[in-house]
Amino acid sequence: MRRIAKVMVAFICLLPNPAAAEPINLKLSFFTSDRSQIYQGSVKPFVDAVNAEGNGLLHIEVYFSGAISGDLTRLPQLVSDGTADLALVVPGRTPDRFHDTSALELAGLFRDASEASQVFAQLASDGMLSGYEEFHVVCAFVAGAESIHSRKPIASIADLTGLTVRVDNLTQADTLQRLGAVPVLLSINQTTEAVSNGTIDAATFPPSMLFEFGIGRVATHHYMIRLGGAPVALLMNREKFKSLPEQAQALINKYGGRWLMEQSGKYFGELDRHVLEDLEADHRRTVVFPDAADEKVIQPVFRDVIEQYAESSDHNRELLARVRAELAKLRTTE
Repeated sequence: MRRIAKVMVAFICLLPNPAAAEPINLKLSFFTSDRSQIYQGSVKPFVDAVNAEGNGLLHIEVYFSGAISGDLTRLPQLVSDGTADLALVVPGRTPDRFHDTSALELAGLFRDASEASQVFAQLASDGMLSGYEEFHVVCAFVAGAESIHSRKPIASIADLTGLTVRVDNLTQADTLQRLGAVPVLLSINQTTEAVSNGTIDAATFPPSMLFEFGIGRVATHHYMIRLGGAPVALLMNREKFKSLPEQAQALINKYGGRWLMEQSGKYFGELDRHVLEDLEADHRRTVVFPDAADEKVIQPVFRDVIEQYAESSDHNRELLARVRAELAKLRTTE
């Protein structure tokens, strides 16, 4: 009997142990390196938290520097077709797919990135934004207000006339064109070379991104116009998300959403402040804030772009009304 018992114990030990099963692996496509501020502030906190708490259940593997694809315009489709499970997407680079996100790009509508991000997240959660039907929105952000960083001096709004400026979305292009500039839609990772070789004169970025891709080395004149920020979304294939065990879904939601939005907002808010302080302290640079005369030119243009957006369709008018309603809710709770 003892011999039989020993054999049974040995047999049981050889059986597969459900607790020791391999974790579910998810592929996250990221277009630049793990050293980038974008990764450190917007993706790494989520990946680290999920992998730490999901040990044995869920593991996210990040494919850096475009290992799956470095083309920002292809990332949504790669997630949609399952080539990648997740990706950090810039909706403004694919406006035909994410048309409604342009409501979050409007200059002069939001007081800061926190307001814009909270409205973006709420509208995405409520299914109000076209183009997101195939995705689970892990987190929605809007980056800080963008300003113009140039090889050529900009002393006032008049100096924008004829200036070729890289923009990251069509809303920004419309705004700058009305102010006399010549907008060029260009990916963030192609901008420094274009400024450096003189293909374009300037580029729009929030301060936090100025040195991320090297633009700060070649652009030493900074006109702090505060255009709208760029919406960014960490998207996951919806069917893949739905196929996960409830515990894994809960883990993604726990460290996405508001948690990641707050982590990212704090990170980039502090970085924006530090970079701006360094720019102002550098005698080799000029930092110009629009004066009252400039604002009399700028603010009517911002309002005209918003008004034209609303008048372009009934859908846009309704969406803008919803954006303003969400803003009113946020401001009444302050």
